[in-house]
Amino acid sequence: MSAPKLASWTYAEDFVTEADPAEAARREGTELGATPVGSGGGAALRMLTAVGGARSVIEIGTGAGTSGLWLLQGMPSDGILTTIDVAAEHSRAAKQAYAAAGIAHQRTRVITGAALDVLPRMTDGAYDLVFIDADKPNYAAYAEHAIRLLRSGGVLALDNMLWHDKVADPAARDADTTVLRDLGKALRDDERLITTLLPVGDGLLVAVKR
Repeated sequence: MSAPKLASWTYAEDFVTEADPAEAARREGTELGATPVGSGGGAALRMLTAVGGARSVIEIGTGAGTSGLWLLQGMPSDGILTTIDVAAEHSRAAKQAYAAAGIAHQRTRVITGAALDVLPRMTDGAYDLVFIDADKPNYAAYAEHAIRLLRSGGVLALDNMLWHDKVADPAARDADTTVLRDLGKALRDDERLITTLLPVGDGLLVAVKR
């Protein structure tokens, strides 16, 4: 089977139209230097929360709220998104994005702080989905916390797992690429998980906790 041509890939990425609040959050995130998920990745996240009926979701890496808006679109009306980011300006931008989208304030918990300080205080097995899109050196530590926090049947999703086409290139040996490549293989082989790698956006790795 041949790989899809660039035109087909672009068509798939843009197949689902991004809502205006998410588009505005994307522009804000770009200005802040917090690169948001693409519309293809966002649509996949929305599908994952919808299929699983995810009511309790953790997002590591708030950005300006783009991915949070996609996640919330798929969640039931009583679902709560807990999102963590070390940058206060990201938290402020995300709160504004949620408000602009008409999201009730009680549906989001926006935590400003280092995720590795926050995650240990969260309850084991209490979450339906964890999405990771933050600093790459800590991805493995975030993933290990996520597995602990997920219920059986819960979903782990990680963005940037193809990392600008570098992960697939064995000659690419920079630190971030190596971390992501090694982590992808470790999660693939982890007996606690059922894992796949989706070629949407910059690569979305999705795993279900057994």
